[in-house]
Amino acid sequence: MPDLENLQRELGYRFHQPQHLLLALTHPSVAREAGVGMQHNQRLEFLGDAVLQLVLTRELFEKFAEVGEGPLTKARAQLVNRRTLAQQARRLDLGRHLVLSRGEEMTGGRERASALADGFEALIGAIFLDGGFDTAREFVLRQFREAFGELQVLPNLDNPKGELQELLQAEGTEAPRYELQATSGPDHDREFECAVFFRGEELARGKGKSKKLAESEAALVALESLRRQRAEGGGPPEG
Repeated sequence: MPDLENLQRELGYRFHQPQHLLLALTHPSVAREAGVGMQHNQRLEFLGDAVLQLVLTRELFEKFAEVGEGPLTKARAQLVNRRTLAQQARRLDLGRHLVLSRGEEMTGGRERASALADGFEALIGAIFLDGGFDTAREFVLRQFREAFGELQVLPNLDNPKGELQELLQAEGTEAPRYELQATSGPDHDREFECAVFFRGEELARGKGKSKKLAESEAALVALESLRRQRAEGGGPPEG
């Protein structure tokens, strides 16, 4: 069983009906393995996706009054893509709390991006059911604010390396530097780990199936960290 008490502290929200939270954590593999009509989190995921889209649509609409439909639609899509939602789930350590079948557990389900992203959306759906729209909105904005700052500029997550460089150029002319740290796995299924450095200090690391993807993931993690630091009054390393 997941540690619901600890997870609720991490979420900053206590459920009136904890069964909503437990259902949000229940992966469909449990029902498939049980072979009975057991409930799982796909319906909550469907609901949470709609709530998430509405919250972020309203936030983008209100903050960027001069921006047209096309850029707003693209920005929203970047905020709710699978990679971004999986990152949100990892920040909450949601994978540790998922209720998985034995088979899913053995094949790395707790770290699978699709399971994490679906679980995060289901969690939003559960909070909406349990506490209403305003509570769900507050949760979503808090999570995205911690990851992406106050959304003062439209996100450009399609090019995290470019966005990181642009952010750091405000501090000087030096560009971030990427280094390959490790490779693992068989030749047909390699995984690369890269680190990004600025002014001689490591900002973040990322993994991916290619060096390019690993660098992009490192840049994305660095962006999240820097924005969080700035929201707290800090910044990148001093040169």
